[in-house]
Amino acid sequence: MTAPLLPPVEQRSTAAERLRDSIRRSRAASWLIPLLLTVFAGILRLTNLGHPGTLAFDETYYVKDAWSLWTLGYEGTWGSGANEMFAEGDTSALSATGSFVVHPPLGKWFIALGMGLLGPGSSVGWRLTTALIGTATVLLLYLVTRTLTRSTTLATLAALFVAVDGLSIVMSRIALLDATLTFFILLGFWFILLDRRRTMPLLENPATHGVTDDSPLPMWGRVLWRRPWVVAAGVALGAAAAVKWSGLYALAALGLYLVVTDALARRRAGVLLWPTDAAFRQGSVSFLLLVPTALLTYLASWTGWFVTAGGYDRAASDNPLVALWKYHESILGFHSGLSSGHPYASAAWEWPLLLRPTAVWVGGDETCFGSDHCIAVISTVPNPVLWYLGVAAAIWLLYRFALGLIERRPMPWTYAIPLVGLAATWIPWLLIPNRTVFQFYTVAMVPFLVLALVLALREIAGRADAPLSRRQSGQRVVAVVVGVILAVSVFFYPSWVGMTVPYDFWLIHNWLPGWV
Repeated sequence: MTAPLLPPVEQRSTAAERLRDSIRRSRAASWLIPLLLTVFAGILRLTNLGHPGTLAFDETYYVKDAWSLWTLGYEGTWGSGANEMFAEGDTSALSATGSFVVHPPLGKWFIALGMGLLGPGSSVGWRLTTALIGTATVLLLYLVTRTLTRSTTLATLAALFVAVDGLSIVMSRIALLDATLTFFILLGFWFILLDRRRTMPLLENPATHGVTDDSPLPMWGRVLWRRPWVVAAGVALGAAAAVKWSGLYALAALGLYLVVTDALARRRAGVLLWPTDAAFRQGSVSFLLLVPTALLTYLASWTGWFVTAGGYDRAASDNPLVALWKYHESILGFHSGLSSGHPYASAAWEWPLLLRPTAVWVGGDETCFGSDHCIAVISTVPNPVLWYLGVAAAIWLLYRFALGLIERRPMPWTYAIPLVGLAATWIPWLLIPNRTVFQFYTVAMVPFLVLALVLALREIAGRADAPLSRRQSGQRVVAVVVGVILAVSVFFYPSWVGMTVPYDFWLIHNWLPGWV
């Protein structure tokens, strides 16, 4: 036989060098791209962060409560005129009498860190940590998307979209709780994805459950205790609940997701009683790994209240846990009965339609750009093109997912993650239609709408085995979509950071009557 012909040594060496160069470039891109996106997001969120120099919207509660936590360890009571005095750095209106507050303390502790660094009179200090957390969320979404899709391109698009989204920018530049809540919810999802990447190959392998060629299919599968990423998710979701109770919805949704995905993996491995095995045997273990960890994290956020004596209801019982329980009963009563009207209230069913965003601050100079009729507004309207495309993509994913279930066709498991995220951050609000809620709560939905959008854009761009003409046309559509989203963000940016603009220019940003 004739020996196979091999390329010359020089050609083989050159090919190896090209391969090594390609690997080096890929590795460099894997850290350089998210770094640049994070810096870009930070510029949009940190530039002129101290504007406005007054407490905006609900900053009146959270900023002052944060300073109270920093100095007292619990939320004290503020006297009359506190807002004006506080903006000047005068905190003398704070008394040691415990105040009834309706949100857990962790988000306010984060706000307090910036004021501890720069002082209570610095409006930059009020918002610094919130802006940093909002910036970190961009990097986190990159990691989530990269873990979910294994695509640097999709991860880059997802991070870019959140970096330039108006709602994400505004909620990062105002010292409210929702940006911090969003970060911890997304962090919990990332940890669950890391658990999936680690455990699914094991659970799907028949040998894991004792299945061999000669053995009958097992009734029960193997129970996994060593799942550190589930424990990490418990910490993240407990922290989310310690910012706002709505973090509990994400905890419940991801707990259910674990049970369902474990069950499906056991079915693929050949376990006969796969539903009950996942629900009762592995499900009990997953519960013990996830929920107690979340509970301990939540309780740890109340440390300042535990170790001091002046907090609200602290003396309700000699047992501090009983006293905290009584306090939580009062908080639950408040949230259950909160139905007072508000000019910016927006029912949850309105959120996908974007009917009523919130103007968190209105001001401005009398003259600007040669006009004597000017206004400055900070509005929580997201990038409307990005928002509506994200909603459409989520509906499309839901349709594809449901169709796959009906026709019993395998569907990409990646579709489930944005749908679970949207279910956790939107559906619970639909179940309490009489409660006063606001459009800006949807900042927690934005990462999952963006995930849905980038998955839909992947389908539009065409798969690797599609004809070249199909891929070229699809990629042109994706390029146009990205260009339009970026252009709209440039157009709306003045309304997200409170720039003073001519009144007529501001009016053309109000695309719907409820945006005024």
